[in-house]
Amino acid sequence: MKKVTNDMGKTTAERGRGRPKIYSDAQRRKTIIDEARRAFIEEGFRATTIAKVAARCRISKQTIYESFDSKTELFKAVVGDHRRMMLDLPRPENEDDDPDVILERIFLIDVDEETEKERNSFLAFAFEEARDVPELAEFIRREGADPSRSDLADWLEGQVARGRLKIDNTSSAARMLMDMLLGPTGPGRHDWSTREDRRRHLRWCIDFFLAGTAVR
Repeated sequence: MKKVTNDMGKTTAERGRGRPKIYSDAQRRKTIIDEARRAFIEEGFRATTIAKVAARCRISKQTIYESFDSKTELFKAVVGDHRRMMLDLPRPENEDDDPDVILERIFLIDVDEETEKERNSFLAFAFEEARDVPELAEFIRREGADPSRSDLADWLEGQVARGRLKIDNTSSAARMLMDMLLGPTGPGRHDWSTREDRRRHLRWCIDFFLAGTAVR
C-alpha cells in the first residue's frame, strides 16, 4: 500500500490492485494438502477432483494448479506429507541426544490422539484404494515407504559414523526398525488396552534394537 496526495492536499492510502494476500505460499500449500488428504480419505482417489479440493479450500482451481500440475502431483504431495506424519525425518544436524531419545522422536511415540487418528485414516484409505487402483500401491511405496526407509538408513549411517551404533547394513536395519515400530501403529490394531500400553511396547522395541547394535 502506498500513500498519495489528493486534490485537498491530504495524504491517503492507495490500495494495490488485486485481492489482498491473506496466507503465505507455505500456508496455502499446507491448506491444499490437508484438504486434499481429507478429500481422498472421504471420497476415494478416483472421485476426488481438483475442483472438489478447491471448493474445500475456498480457492479457485487455478490457484491449486499454480502449485500442482495435476491430481497425481497433488496426491504425491499428500503422500509425502503423510510420510512425515509417520516418521519425523530427516533430523536436525545438531541433534545430540541419545539414540533412544531420537528414535522416539523419529517414530513419533508420543503423537497426539488426533494426529494418530488422521494418519491411520489415510493408511486405511491407502490399503482400501490399492485394491481398486493397483497402481496406487506402487505409487505409495515409491513416494512413501521407500524414501522413509532411505532417510532412516541415512540417520543410522550417521550414528554409525559417530561411533554411537554398530550396524553392518543400515538399509536392512532401517527396514527392521520400521517393521517393528510401524507394524503396531496401523489402523485396526487392537493389541493393547491403552495407548500407553502401546507406547511401552514401542519403547521396548527401540531398547531391543539398540541392545543389538550397541558399540561394545
